[in-house]
Amino acid sequence: MIKGRIRTKLFVGLLILFACSRTGLTQVDTLALRPMNEATSFGFGNYQLKDTYLSPFIYRGWGGRILNERITRLQSKFSRQRMIGVDLATTKNPAENVNDFGIFVDYSHAYHYHVFDGNDFNILAGASAYIMGGFIYNTRNGNNPLSAKADISLSFSLMLLYTLWINDAPVIFRYQGILPFAGVFFAPPYGASYYEMFNEGNLSDVLALNSFHNKLDVKNYLTVDIPIYTQTLRLGYLFSYYTSDVHSIQTRIFSNTFMIGWVKEFYLK
Repeated sequence: MIKGRIRTKLFVGLLILFACSRTGLTQVDTLALRPMNEATSFGFGNYQLKDTYLSPFIYRGWGGRILNERITRLQSKFSRQRMIGVDLATTKNPAENVNDFGIFVDYSHAYHYHVFDGNDFNILAGASAYIMGGFIYNTRNGNNPLSAKADISLSFSLMLLYTLWINDAPVIFRYQGILPFAGVFFAPPYGASYYEMFNEGNLSDVLALNSFHNKLDVKNYLTVDIPIYTQTLRLGYLFSYYTSDVHSIQTRIFSNTFMIGWVKEFYLK
């Protein structure tokens, strides 16, 4: 148990399990390197899409998500986190005779400060840069069937970690909340034609600053890392809520996704 707690103080902030025993590094070698945690997860859940540029209704359905995450412990009390995700969703209107298809790609680059590093509990707080792009496609609209999405934001980020010991094996629970507070996004005026914007160069008023007055974007991510022999299984739940109201166009992208994946742990020089 004592040996396990020493390992956890080094890795728990990064969710790195059993790295010392698997790599065979001595304590001196370990401290000279940067531990890194990488996980790739796949998810499935329910989605809601609404874009009044295309339709006034909320479309409901199902979708999937692929998420790759890397966390690297830097020198001193900082960690770097990189996340890239891809969402695919298919939804129907209330009458179930029209479809909305959504494809979104997002990337975030965050730095966290280890506010508190305990034996079994850790608190990390920081900020991230966030980029999102994609589109919603409506099968009914003929002239303007597509609504493009692009968003660049700065976000607050909070991470809480708790280690539960089961037979000297650490099972690590994590909560992470991400809240963008300022940025800029693609927001053409209501009724604007994509043909006029991109073929004729009419790009006036297509960008808008965003903050809490016209956009709310919240992500809550729960994970548990379970060691299984020499591997680590990750189970997770991701709640994502994105809504904006600008230029008389309301957008809503909502999802509840259950995730499963595998974790790799290694060292960087």
